[in-house]
Amino acid sequence: MANMAQAIRMALHRGESELGVTEIFGEDVGAPLGGVFTATQGLERAWNSPLDERGIIGAALGLAWAGGRPVAEIQFVDYIFNVVDMLKLCANGYWSSGGQYKTPLVVMTPTGSGIHGSMYHSHSFDSVAAKLHGMKVVCPSTPNDAYGLMIAAIKSDDPVLFLKPKALLRTKGEELLPGEPDEKTLHEMIDAPLGDRSTWKPRWPKLGEHEVEIGKAKISHPGSDATVVTHGRMAPICLEVARRFAAEGRGSVEVLDLRSLIPYDWEAITASVRKTGRVIFVNEETEIANFGEHLIRRVVDELFYQLKVRPRLLAGKATPGVALSPALENFIQPQTPDVERALSELLAEPA
Repeated sequence: MANMAQAIRMALHRGESELGVTEIFGEDVGAPLGGVFTATQGLERAWNSPLDERGIIGAALGLAWAGGRPVAEIQFVDYIFNVVDMLKLCANGYWSSGGQYKTPLVVMTPTGSGIHGSMYHSHSFDSVAAKLHGMKVVCPSTPNDAYGLMIAAIKSDDPVLFLKPKALLRTKGEELLPGEPDEKTLHEMIDAPLGDRSTWKPRWPKLGEHEVEIGKAKISHPGSDATVVTHGRMAPICLEVARRFAAEGRGSVEVLDLRSLIPYDWEAITASVRKTGRVIFVNEETEIANFGEHLIRRVVDELFYQLKVRPRLLAGKATPGVALSPALENFIQPQTPDVERALSELLAEPA
């Protein structure tokens, strides 16, 4: 099974070889490293930019407006905050130009905690990203979804912010991509060797068609007693808890993986909440001004009479950053026991 970094790399290769991607660039994106998580390793159009986030986004926006189809990377989402104004230009350019300037641009960046990166490598960007009206925002939780969403993002004429969960970039999926070779063969084909890479070239597998529509959630675990709405790093944790609850007879929990934050799949949320009557939103963004709070507000406004109990939010604690100590990081960010406890309380509350 491909891990998420490999899946993104294969999608980017298809982008540069078949879908018109003209540039792939950012800090350490090109040879020899191929990105700090190796998501751009071996790509023909990948090159290293200066250590300048504003320069990266400015160049990418100019290329997109000039007719290119670039993919730009901010090495960690923690360093994207100083280009919010430029991302806003990316997002509203088509609208403010009266439809004259399309912006076929993908900005990808590793997001979230879980790698013990402390204050400067553990931020989430969900809530800020959701305010960039005009920009699509996606955040996969599996390699298959990462591949499919990247293909959709590359094809989009609107700008797409592709949030890669840092803690999931080395995780493997539960299903193969169409035409994907076995794990050992894939490693030999597309992973650069240690040491001298000056003559190494990847041998890209020929994959079948696989695309995930932006704005469509998926039910990763069906259930009838409660709904969990989540995405990114938290999705596998919620899935694990839902499977355990089902196996132990503790409740039937539906896990809805958003995959896309903007646009989000309100129809899927509505259908699940109407079915279960209980809902919790789980993500690792800080709890104040959380994206999940918007969804709770909408649930209350539009689905109040379908609710059996109050909706809930489980999110990161409102702290200035994420601590380096694993014990403190685990206290600040939701972990498996926190999801289990919150779900138990949701299921136990009398209707």
